[in-house]
Amino acid sequence: MKEILDFRPDFAEYLRDESRKTGTAQSISFPETEEEVRAILRAVCGRKLPVTIQGSRTGLAGAAVPPGGHILNLSRMNRVLGMEQAGDRFLLRVQPGLILSQLRKGLEERSFSTQGWSPEERQVYTRFCRAPEQFFPTDPTETSASLGGMAACNASGARSFRYGAARNHIRGLRMVLADGDVLALSRGQFTAQGRKLRLTTLGGRRLEVLLPTYRMPETKNASGYYAADDMDAVDFLVGSDGTLGAITELTLELLPLPPVIWGVSCFFAREEQAVAFVRKAREQVAFLAALEYFDRGALDILRREKEQSTAFAGLPRLPEPEKAGACVYAEFHCEAEDEALEALYHLGRVLEEAGGSEEETWVARTPLDREQLQFFRHAVPESVNRWIDERRRTEPSLTKLAADMSVPDDCLEQVVALYREGLARYGLESAIWGHIGNNHLHVNILPRNREDYQKGKELYRQWAGQITRMGGAVSAEHGVGKLKAEYLEVMYGPAHIREMIRAKEAFDPDFLLGRGNLFPPPEVKGEQPEVKGEPLEMPGGKPEAKANAQESEANAPAACSRGDTADR
Repeated sequence: MKEILDFRPDFAEYLRDESRKTGTAQSISFPETEEEVRAILRAVCGRKLPVTIQGSRTGLAGAAVPPGGHILNLSRMNRVLGMEQAGDRFLLRVQPGLILSQLRKGLEERSFSTQGWSPEERQVYTRFCRAPEQFFPTDPTETSASLGGMAACNASGARSFRYGAARNHIRGLRMVLADGDVLALSRGQFTAQGRKLRLTTLGGRRLEVLLPTYRMPETKNASGYYAADDMDAVDFLVGSDGTLGAITELTLELLPLPPVIWGVSCFFAREEQAVAFVRKAREQVAFLAALEYFDRGALDILRREKEQSTAFAGLPRLPEPEKAGACVYAEFHCEAEDEALEALYHLGRVLEEAGGSEEETWVARTPLDREQLQFFRHAVPESVNRWIDERRRTEPSLTKLAADMSVPDDCLEQVVALYREGLARYGLESAIWGHIGNNHLHVNILPRNREDYQKGKELYRQWAGQITRMGGAVSAEHGVGKLKAEYLEVMYGPAHIREMIRAKEAFDPDFLLGRGNLFPPPEVKGEQPEVKGEPLEMPGGKPEAKANAQESEANAPAACSRGDTADR
């Protein structure tokens, strides 16, 4: 068995992830094979120690931060295991520790080690090398994310506007349960009957899972367990935040890379112009793969970083603040240049109608130009993290507060107004960016002191309730982890939280895996956690939860056209 190591000071980096939260642990392991994972989980869970499953720790919700017990770090399970073909699609089998940038490099260079592959898989690989370039569409900002972590939180990113989240591109997986038994699932192999899911492990154990009965919001969503009538079992395990088992293998579906990819950065003097542009572009412009947003706060941070940090000297020079109070980045994926030209023409027309200026527009037609714009996009969160790290030198308890909520299409204007009203009311410094095409903005509050931090936490609680009433999700792509568990309670209510706990119990009866992710663990098996907020009966009798807000209804923005009591 792979060695289980006592936790030492030189392992301190494994106590935290990109959420900037820090935990504790008594031991750690670095398995390289599924058999080693099985042996470790049998040994550790046999002693009833909680286990935190980690990849490359790029998550922002604290899912990889250990609350004591054992850390199962899968970063050394980073091999490509084989390749299959289903119709005209190539399927790649990978270990969970493989990071996204390594996958992309292998796909671009058509270069994977085939050691240990079967003769049939090598034949498929030969066809892959002769085929048009392939890609994995899931596009999170952090390319050092591991594939297992991306599956655990159902990651998405900029191109989810066209391609959806990671779940859409995962055709199968293997997962080791707390007792060391293995679930091996392929799409279509196990499907629920209504909301009852029956699974069989490789060891012959039968699992009967009663799925939560909530209705998922009709928007981008990574909030809790995926549940729907007659669903595929793969969909339930993807996005489970490390609470059901350790993913040891993924089967990824690849797509042909579009031959023509262009990027366009459009600048606007005012935020309302940018929002109007997005709404019209979604309706009138074809071939869009991404619509990304940067507000004045984000652009001002980039201006400062370009002037003060050599690390960001390569950033393009931004237009003057009076001309660039907001920016929308659009990306086209086309089969030919005439399609891209047509899309660019229509985008220019929408830009002019919304009050933007073609003179202040950047167009990237080559990979080198797009790389420059992607540097621009990635520099924003990196710069914000630098700001927070500077402030922590004087107030170590500070962390960035980052909302990850989404709403339906017809609520975009309302949610922007909601954010602006709350930030102004509390006098908080912020930077907003993200996937505006999916009505999914990352509102980053930058606390200057502990008082700001507490105000920001209260504001997020209020937003969770208001966005739930719009029919939205409290987490759109980062998962819930530990940091957003209270917002999940607001979104689904106590009855549905108990249903999630019941579903987890079928996989992990002692509640050892991913403890604290999604919901607090029962103190004693069968005891339910405390749930904040009071139940609210929605149409059809589905329990939800009221926002844990202190403001009056008069302070909330007008409800979007879905209505304030839309049944999700």
